Amino acid sequence: QTQLVESGGGLVQPGGSLRLSCAASGFTLDYYAIGWFRQAPGKEREGVSCITSTDSSTYYADSVKGRFTISRDNAKNTVYLQMNSLKSEDTAVYYCASVRLFDVCVLIPTVYDYWGQGTQVTVSS
Repeated sequence: QTQLVESGGGLVQPGGSLRLSCAASGFTLDYYAIGWFRQAPGKEREGVSCITSTDSSTYYADSVKGRFTISRDNAKNTVYLQMNSLKSEDTAVYYCASVRLFDVCVLIPTVYDYWGQGTQVTVSS
């Protein structure tokens, strides 16, 4: 069964850090671009970051550049999102998603085939 499972969310104070994980089962991530997206209550789902399948090039939304880092460990079939200097506006449900693409990734939700169930991130004092 093809599945993506996110973990690592939680409650953190402003300025704190969290590391999200996206573990794949039923398929190998080697040939898939992976994106992280988030959705806050009453807002549309937005792209946060993505990483390509081949050379692990990375892309970030302007709102998270310099604070978030995406990485992948193909041996563990897992992609990570390290989030530092968290702000209240980062509060959302975070999703990872995959699509079979080579040498490119985009922050457009409709491009992606498989989605995880999401993990809640709450930034609050």
